[in-house]
Parts: sequence; C-alpha cells; structure tokens
Amino acid sequence: MARSELPPPLPPETRTVGQLVAEAIRLYGARFWPSLALGIGPALLGIAAADLHGVVRAVLVLALGPLVLAASYAGAVALVRPIGRGRYVAVALAVGFVAFLPVCVSRLWIFPGIYLLALAWLALVGLAVPAALVERRGYADALRRRVQLARADFVHALGSLATLAITIFLTGLVIFFALREGSGQALRIAAVLALLVLAPVFVLGAAVLYVDQAARVESGPRARRRRNGDLHSSFEPDGAGRADAEVEPRPPA
Repeated sequence: MARSELPPPLPPETRTVGQLVAEAIRLYGARFWPSLALGIGPALLGIAAADLHGVVRAVLVLALGPLVLAASYAGAVALVRPIGRGRYVAVALAVGFVAFLPVCVSRLWIFPGIYLLALAWLALVGLAVPAALVERRGYADALRRRVQLARADFVHALGSLATLAITIFLTGLVIFFALREGSGQALRIAAVLALLVLAPVFVLGAAVLYVDQAARVESGPRARRRRNGDLHSSFEPDGAGRADAEVEPRPPA
C-alpha cells in the first residue's frame, strides 16, 4: 500500500504551535552539530549552579545565566536567518539579558506561577533579540520592535514557548526515570546530558517563533473567523452585509 503524503506545512503567518515545535526539531536534525553546540552554555551553567550554593550561586545564576541563555538564543537565530555582526550582537546580548533574567530568577526562587510569568516575559521581550540581529536594530529600536512582534499574536508566542518548555520537561523526566536505578553520579551526568541535548530545541523554537511573528506583522491584521466559514448562504446568495442603497425609479422616457 502506498504511503499517503503528509499535508504541506502552513505558512509562518498561520503556523500552529505544533508545527512550530516540529519545525524546530526538523532544524535540529538538519543542522545537528551546530544546533547541539547551542546547549553547551546552558549545560555548563547547570553544572555550576548545581555545585555552588548561597550567594555565589545566586550571583552566578543572575549575572551570568541570562547572558549564556541570550548567547544560545542568538546562535539559534543565526541558524534560522542571516544576522548582523558587530554591535548588533552586543545589542542582542543586552536585550537578551533583560529577557532571560526572570527565567534565571525562577531557578532560585520558586512560587506558584513563576514559570508562567517568566515565559510570558520572555514572549514579550525575547523577540527583541532576533529583531536586533536580523533587522539590525539598536537597543531602543529593538525593544520597540519587540512590542509590535509580540502583539501580532501574543497567544501564539506564549503558547509556543510554553509548549517547548513542557516538551523539554517531559522528555527530561523520561530520561530521569529511565536512569533512576543508577548511582547519584549517573543521574547527575544524565541531567547534564539532557540539558545539553534538549536546550537547543527551546532556543531553535524561539527563533522559529520570530519568523512566525514577523510574518504575522507583515500580513496585517488577521481576518476574524466567520461562523459560516465565508460560505455564501443558499437562501441569501448575496450573504449578510450592508443593504443596497435605495434608488428612486426613473420615469419612463
């Protein structure tokens, strides 16, 4: 029996959350080694954060963590779109520090809803990183652009980042339970390897998210979905709409 072909992917301006995750995984496989390198920084940060305690750990996570994550995100953007160099990289790291700071704070202080708040902030501010790199914008201009990108479809942005985070979390749990019979050192090594392998999925997905949001901005406001699916009524061929203007009948010549 012949295998049925998969339906073509939707264009970026209408891409769903599921297709965004699938596109991130496809990019990961297509450029495996450069993508895997994106997880080195987060993995090393995870090792240092696990070994340190107290003030030293807090300073490391809050001062260095956002820069490491921003650099990984910038590298993912470079795999998706051509980027500017020089000062644009510095701008991207600066705005990325602001975007990823709540994510690092959530590793130190945990309270109900902190992860959702951190992702919401990242969805709102994080798009300034690709705006600086791809569109070659300065610091203030990149922050203004991120508002436009986020407002194009904030639900899609937040839902995509949340889905990526949940996917990585569940996959990490599978690895943990698969190796839970091992020693403590084995579990630690497994956690580092999981972070090394899974972190690129998140930043690649965030880079694809920029493509989606930029396409939504360029395509303009989306038409609201109509109940009748834009089909004409069989009883009213003209469909509901504005009434025709009344015209006085012309007298016979």
